[in-house]
Amino acid sequence: MKEPEIKILCRHLPHWTLDGSVYFITFTCATTRLTIEEQKLVLEHIKEANNKFYLLYAVIVMPTHVHLLLKPNEEYSLSRIMKGIKGVSANKINSLRNNRGSIWLEESYDRIVRDYDEFMEKLTYMFNNPIKSGLSEDTEHYHGWYLNEEALKY
Repeated sequence: MKEPEIKILCRHLPHWTLDGSVYFITFTCATTRLTIEEQKLVLEHIKEANNKFYLLYAVIVMPTHVHLLLKPNEEYSLSRIMKGIKGVSANKINSLRNNRGSIWLEESYDRIVRDYDEFMEKLTYMFNNPIKSGLSEDTEHYHGWYLNEEALKY
């Protein structure tokens, strides 16, 4: 059996992909802040695609950015997944606002999670994000947080 190969693509940021990997991803609003209603919309859109396009471990939707921990399903590339997440959520937000234009910066930051310790580091960072930002005292009840406890069993 052939070992998977790391593929490297560079635009402004480097994007390394490796089949079967878990990724920590961050994408940012272009010029605006998301309302609570819009944050919930983005969260629900990301959750809806779980198990169809990727295995979602966790997501935190903040007013200015989103963090994800996910593993793409074999037949979907990370770039295709991100295009779907950002494109559809931007359309939904623009529809809600009765507006047009970019919602997200074009490029996302993505990193291959190398081991369990790094996974837990990224998950802890995500969990603490709304607390450090002064948006919540309790992330478990924050409107933009989702932890897929079933996925953590894998």
